[in-house]
Amino acid sequence: MKKKTIIAVFLASAFSLSGCGISAEQTSTDTNPIETQESIVVNPESSIPETSIEEVPNQTPPQTSAFPLPTAAENAGIYVEPIPNLSDNFIRGMDVSSILAEEKSGVKYYNAEGKEQDVFTTMAEAGVNYARIRIWNDPFDENGNGYGGGNNDLATAIALGKRATENGMKVCIDFHYSDFWADPAKQMCPKAWIDLSLEEKSNALYEFTKDSLTQLLENGVDVCMVQVGNETNNGMAGETQIPNIAKLMNSGSKAIREVSKNYDKDIEVALHYTNANDYDGLDSILYKLSSFQVDYDIFALSYYPYWHGTFENLQNVMTNIQDKYGKKTLIAETAYCYTTEDTDGSGNSVGEADLIDAYGATVQSQSTALRDVCATANDVGALGVFYWEGAWIAVGDVNADNSPIWEEFGSGWASSYATAYDPNDAGKYYGGCSWDNQALFDATGKPLESLNTFKWLKYGTNADPAIDMIKIPTVTCNIGSDVDMPETIDVVYNNRSLNAALPVEWYEEMVLNIDTSKVGTYVITGRILDENTTSDNPTEVFCNVNVERRNYVSNPSFEDSDTSMWKISYEGDKNPTDFQQKEGDAHTGEYAFHFWSESEMSFNIEQKFEDLEPGTYELKAYFQGGDINENAQMEIYTNIDDTIVSDAFIAQGYANWQEPTISSIKVTDGKLKIGIRIQCNAKGWGTIDDFTLYKID
Repeated sequence: MKKKTIIAVFLASAFSLSGCGISAEQTSTDTNPIETQESIVVNPESSIPETSIEEVPNQTPPQTSAFPLPTAAENAGIYVEPIPNLSDNFIRGMDVSSILAEEKSGVKYYNAEGKEQDVFTTMAEAGVNYARIRIWNDPFDENGNGYGGGNNDLATAIALGKRATENGMKVCIDFHYSDFWADPAKQMCPKAWIDLSLEEKSNALYEFTKDSLTQLLENGVDVCMVQVGNETNNGMAGETQIPNIAKLMNSGSKAIREVSKNYDKDIEVALHYTNANDYDGLDSILYKLSSFQVDYDIFALSYYPYWHGTFENLQNVMTNIQDKYGKKTLIAETAYCYTTEDTDGSGNSVGEADLIDAYGATVQSQSTALRDVCATANDVGALGVFYWEGAWIAVGDVNADNSPIWEEFGSGWASSYATAYDPNDAGKYYGGCSWDNQALFDATGKPLESLNTFKWLKYGTNADPAIDMIKIPTVTCNIGSDVDMPETIDVVYNNRSLNAALPVEWYEEMVLNIDTSKVGTYVITGRILDENTTSDNPTEVFCNVNVERRNYVSNPSFEDSDTSMWKISYEGDKNPTDFQQKEGDAHTGEYAFHFWSESEMSFNIEQKFEDLEPGTYELKAYFQGGDINENAQMEIYTNIDDTIVSDAFIAQGYANWQEPTISSIKVTDGKLKIGIRIQCNAKGWGTIDDFTLYKID
């Protein structure tokens, strides 16, 4: 994850990680077979540079035992629905990679009582039992300036891993095999490996993995899982061909298996992919991994509910991985926002437009989203869930220029020093944290109550019913028409089973002041009417009213994936048309209706209406095209009771948009057909976009 931009079934209740780390009743010193070291051990033959670990100032000494999970529902300010039969071994994980850079930047973390405390202790108290830590090969320029994003080299991982282990957490190491962010958009080769052959790179990856993992274990880090790559859908370490990627993955896996055997420690190998919404694409990846006999245990997914589809699809994807390919599954990354406000002056990756149905930008919704992802994973027997960077919060003041701090300590997404290595992404967008509004701590470092979701997953909480969010309705009114205000409004409660459409009363004076004679936008206030409403303390709600010329055409610009409202007819065996995604060929948006063929074409695209208001309408569309003979027949048309009215147009070349129009369309019984038909020569081309049907009288 980064800034810009979102088999046999193994039941979690039956799966045990007892061979790797600490149970809720055991201390880390009782179960960790590795003697804790006070300093980093560096292999003289390793290519990893020696780096010291700085002590974190002003921290309370960490506790050395895990914290027991609740045995019954607890009273809380937020509602958490229990997940039946959830195993205590279910991974309740957190990616903690940015914490050291945050602390160096002056960030302080507190417990729920407001006392400064090691953030790992606070997380452990909240039920976090697993820490995920990324490692970049060399995230520094030639002068030792860090690239940012936590400056996550091996030394940083050891420092973070020791603190996680001391607080009873197991550790997952996430090797990116890059010097900076690796994700589906880019898998850049480490600087030191750029000139290596595939065989040499494979050996270097093996040595880097083995040396890094050895040093982590020698320093007392309870590593129980290792990712060979990060979101490797399109490559790894600069390689993009599947045979090459598979070779690198097997080199990483070989190193992990050898270290695991040498230390008599169960360390599982995970591969990490994203685009959890792409069932077929992931199945294809899994098939190729199997074909090339890549050695791994866990297929881990990034799943952000605002980017990666429904929970149902996620379950189908994970079930396929387990049943068809025999691999365990894991959610390696997820998150949700508790606010849409920016707290560090650097913008957010997720905002108002990304909110999904029934989840608002609130602490309660953040908790519910996390709980629902965990429930989805548990239902199919996945190992668990990691929350991504829940402690990556604001550095400095939202109204201040915090870039000097981000630059010095690497606490922003990227520093300017990353430009030389990654000019196309980090070099353009370097700055602060875009994830602060999705953290499980507020901007002052105090834990949000949603952090405790981890410990409340099994038995839930007792919380009084409360409104979490109210869905603000939007009413569109055509010019000259009456405003039809909604009689009810959808209310989402902390306990989603209580959700209801409640009656609402809109303040009459505000409604009467809406001027429907011209285009305009209004915000109308009202109040909810229910048994809890009183005139002294009403629950106020809002409705957006837009007075506009209503376009009666459904999906007029073809931006929606559902194009079933459009009927396409053509002559011949091959359809010369398609809904093309190409912004440069669209009048607006990304999509347009496109045509081209090796042979002559004759087709039409049409939409039918059954219940239009009686009146006079105007129809318009936009067309561009070229390489079309003068004798071609092209026209926009209307059809009322088999009476055709049309307006012909011609092709004028690329981006020279024509606007064929039919005015004075008289509709009496609500029925109308509209469309465009084209008959032209082979290799002629064009796009049609932005149909409009307005009522003008």
